[in-house]
Amino acid sequence: MRVRFAPSPTGQLHIGGARTALYNWLAARGAGGRMVLRIEDTDRERSTPENVAHILEALRWLELDWDEGPISQNDALERHRLVIERLLEEGKAYRTSATGDDVRAWKEVHGADRGYRGTDERDGAVRLRVPDEGATVVHDMIRGDTIFQHVHLDDPVIARADGSPLYNLAVAVDDHDAEITHVIRGEDHISNTPKQLLVLEAIGAPKPVYAHLPLLHGADGAKLSKRHGAASVQELRDAGYLPEAVRNYLALLGWGDQDDETVISTPDLIERFDVSRVSKNPARFDEQKLRWINGRHLRELGTAELTTRLETFTGHEGLAPAVAISEEKIQTLADFWPLCGFIWDGPTDDPAARERWLDEAGLIAVSDARAALALVTDDQWSADAIEEALGAVLQARDIKPKQLYQPLRVAVAGTPVSPGIFETLAVLGRSEVLHRLDAAAA
Repeated sequence: MRVRFAPSPTGQLHIGGARTALYNWLAARGAGGRMVLRIEDTDRERSTPENVAHILEALRWLELDWDEGPISQNDALERHRLVIERLLEEGKAYRTSATGDDVRAWKEVHGADRGYRGTDERDGAVRLRVPDEGATVVHDMIRGDTIFQHVHLDDPVIARADGSPLYNLAVAVDDHDAEITHVIRGEDHISNTPKQLLVLEAIGAPKPVYAHLPLLHGADGAKLSKRHGAASVQELRDAGYLPEAVRNYLALLGWGDQDDETVISTPDLIERFDVSRVSKNPARFDEQKLRWINGRHLRELGTAELTTRLETFTGHEGLAPAVAISEEKIQTLADFWPLCGFIWDGPTDDPAARERWLDEAGLIAVSDARAALALVTDDQWSADAIEEALGAVLQARDIKPKQLYQPLRVAVAGTPVSPGIFETLAVLGRSEVLHRLDAAAA
């Protein structure tokens, strides 16, 4: 099996493109095949080196490697021109100056369902000749066979008047030259497929097997866009998702096996992925489900590896104690600092929290807690010793835990949301805790 991922470098790699890359990668790795990376950069205005770099960066972050490339489609322009000239010489293509209006006028005479047939004018754009008889059959691993009767197909334009190739000619030739056996791409390319097959037939090339993937929609059923949240791989990375979790989730957008599992490791995906099991129906990208899957993968890392990733993500070192007390509460790497940053930055400024929890009763609770905690020595300072000291305050004052622990949280963190209060105080250390309680009382 030889597959290719062929993005156009017109911006960052979007989620739909990332899924296409993943499916090609899984198919190749599962079959012991090879994946070719081809950059379709013939649009010189939109295809910039910066955009190519964005795509490579996204693929590397997703840990989707390739076996050949990146190949620039633009480098094959001379090869494309030679193919065009050969097709003209063999009478399989012709030049014409016919415009869109000319095509519409022709169809008014011959019928709207009749494919346009032009005449050779020796000048103008190049069109491929389509025979009136027969049909082109697209063999699709997802959708089955689709038959395109030639009589209904227009002679497609394959090159501009200056001889530069158009998309369908270039893609077909490039797939042939790279010996691509399977083309896995989005269903927005379905209308291009019969044209590319006609080009392959005209140059005497074998036909690959196709698999056209369903489009991605947002959770509301509308076509996926920025309003649904993260739209590119880089945005997912910056939002604190793990590459293995993104691979897991993207694989499930349209595909699933008989076990119907949700959390699947990459080795298992490689072993089990079958493109023929991809659904024809649009898949819905739901970031809440991605967050849940990411949380599962995050907790499977273990504290040491999670700490390493968080230190890289945040740019801070020495996070291990805080990671150990917060890893059950976060779903993305980006969740960590809002939850634990107060340990290093000091209490956050939350007037509403202070007003609710540091009222007269709250300050009395904080004062009693401070007195109890002051009796715990440095060498005794631990989550268990802290829990015991504060438990005595609850018993002596006969109050509910929330009436003590929430004022304490706001006093040391500035917010009523934190890791477990005993573990938080243990990580902060005795002197820092007493200092913050004094500051809150003041």
